[in-house]
Amino acid sequence: MAKLQVAGNAGVKPTARRQRAWQDYLTMTKPKVVAMLLLTALVGMCLAVPGIPPVEAVVFGLAGIGLQSAAAAAFNHVLDRRFDAKMARTYHRPLAKGRIETYKAVIFASALMVAGFGLLWLLNALTAWLTFASLIGYAVVYTVWLKHATPQNIVIGGLAGAAPPLLGWTAVTGQFEPHALLLVMLVFTWTPPHFWALAIHRRDDYAKAGIPMLPVTHGIEFTKTMVLLYTVMLALVGFLPWLTGMSGELYLFGSSALNLGFIAYAAKLKFADETGHAWATFKYSIWHLLVLFVVLLADHWLVAWLV
Repeated sequence: MAKLQVAGNAGVKPTARRQRAWQDYLTMTKPKVVAMLLLTALVGMCLAVPGIPPVEAVVFGLAGIGLQSAAAAAFNHVLDRRFDAKMARTYHRPLAKGRIETYKAVIFASALMVAGFGLLWLLNALTAWLTFASLIGYAVVYTVWLKHATPQNIVIGGLAGAAPPLLGWTAVTGQFEPHALLLVMLVFTWTPPHFWALAIHRRDDYAKAGIPMLPVTHGIEFTKTMVLLYTVMLALVGFLPWLTGMSGELYLFGSSALNLGFIAYAAKLKFADETGHAWATFKYSIWHLLVLFVVLLADHWLVAWLV
């Protein structure tokens, strides 16, 4: 295999090889996913204080959370490489294709993990250990065990992905607070319908790889029902920041519109499905979360400005 790889790279210029290697390492960090996580962490930081959070907490906090998130993604590539090679969505990944050797990927992920932990430790031990626990939850508990053990994998494992708003909050305050947990609940409830829409779209991929995602084990129709139920649950959870006084009317109207939109997509998926709608629902869910947290932030700053 090594000889084949060398032969395949023989005609590639050194500069092009270095650029491709850099791109492959970046791909392993799942930058788009990390960017979304950092947005939720930043909102958590801003909501933790009445005004603007300390610059040091924002810089070190986002850098540390980002590095640890990137490390978790890279470890996920390492641990899932054999399954990735069997799926159309992931077969082109660097490790699945053999463009990066496994030991190099492990060293890369470990370096990101240590650097991220060190930066967060400079802020406070609570954030450092919570972020490390989230990394272990995603890269090990979910990827190695839950993903292959139960169709409820994404529900249980989704807690790790829901942690960044809490991590941002503790990076600023150094302590747990109930409002931070409300942000976690929003992402935690959002995760299953978001991922199950993708799983419906890629059902045959998961079946081929032998991964027991809900559409594989319980069928697509059952999964559609669960997507709809979870979007309704998300809408109910979405009222909590307003009901507890954490957010105001701007958030209430914005989140209600976004959640009703998600329910509409889920209802169509269940009762009037058409080719490509599961993918459309998945894409809407991404924008839903991004805009929801922007609305949370805008509402917070509007209240702070009025006061």
